[in-house]
Amino acid sequence: MKTAILVDGGYYRKRTNLAYGSEEPAQSAQRLYKYCSRHLKESCYQAEVRHDLYRIFYYDCPPLAASLLNPFGTRIVDYSKSDTLRWTQEFFMELSHKRRIALRMGELSESSPRYTLREEALQALLSGQRTVDDLKEMDFRLNLQQKGTDIRIGLDICSLAYKQQVDRIILIAGDSDFVPAAKLARREGIDFILDPLGGPIKDNLSLHIDGLRTVDTAYLGH
Repeated sequence: MKTAILVDGGYYRKRTNLAYGSEEPAQSAQRLYKYCSRHLKESCYQAEVRHDLYRIFYYDCPPLAASLLNPFGTRIVDYSKSDTLRWTQEFFMELSHKRRIALRMGELSESSPRYTLREEALQALLSGQRTVDDLKEMDFRLNLQQKGTDIRIGLDICSLAYKQQVDRIILIAGDSDFVPAAKLARREGIDFILDPLGGPIKDNLSLHIDGLRTVDTAYLGH
């Protein structure tokens, strides 16, 4: 089967960080490439079948490069000089140099950068273990909203299906927003496989796929 692999980058990086911890950009890019390659091998009736790769599509957003006040409004944080920006740019560059990988870049919502309280800090406040005066900067995280990545995934699924460019689509994601595109692909005869990297999925997503497959046990249990 000619196979296209579509990767929700934000989801992939979050799950991989839980499974493997922090890695250098080149190492992380190579891990993704090898992981996708493992999807091209499949055991069938005690024989190994290898599928042909059409292309790996990777969807993500460029990192934040703006300056923001910290959660307490006491100093300005310049994210254009952050380690996260450097890491992400290098990671994208490493991916772009690999064969048959197409980067599909969305953008960050201009109104989205804001700080939110981390879950563990919120629970401590609600349980009375901490007070507002006990909060520190590390108790907050920057919340960013992506724009354009989900719609690019959906459009590419529809395009691949309508043009009959592939026989199989493997989607590495965990979001049920892709149900309409998955249904369309299946109606066009595409074998649609979901890889949630060991994460839980909603029932309405599992009803509209042809298979569920995570090829690395390190993701299970995270």
